[in-house]
Amino acid sequence: MKPRIGIIMGSQSDLPIMQQAADFLKNMDIPYELTVVSAHRTPERMINYAQTAKNRGLEVIIAGAGGAAHLPGMVASCTTLPVIGVPILSSNSIDGWDSVLSILQMPSGIPVATVALNGATNAGILAAKIVGVADKEISQKLAIYQQTLQEKVMDTIEDIKSQHPNHYDL
Repeated sequence: MKPRIGIIMGSQSDLPIMQQAADFLKNMDIPYELTVVSAHRTPERMINYAQTAKNRGLEVIIAGAGGAAHLPGMVASCTTLPVIGVPILSSNSIDGWDSVLSILQMPSGIPVATVALNGATNAGILAAKIVGVADKEISQKLAIYQQTLQEKVMDTIEDIKSQHPNHYDL
């Protein structure tokens, strides 16, 4: 199956975080591609990736980067596809805030949806929701996923209730 979502990152060191998005998409049976595209070290590759993404069948791009984190914004400037930025706490980062702000504070006209620091799972979920708008099967899988989240919370409540007699119950 042709990839519907592109997952890109500034360097291989970002892979452990970005793998979370890939794992979510894989669990949802949503085809994706994953590669390294550096805004600073391979700018031509970045431009080519962004400009050809739509014609290659991609519907959303998830871009993770640390430090100055220019990749998501630069990719967004080269495509009309939605771009989801994942700020990554990297070895050259200042507590991750530099990455968060670099992705979050985009100029008017070049939006990048931004998830939490190291929040690649949420990026995968958001990408699935975007694709799911026009794909009933994906939308149904997301509804089931959200139901499992609710069930986990309810199970936790039951565990607390059994261990704490003063538990507040609705």
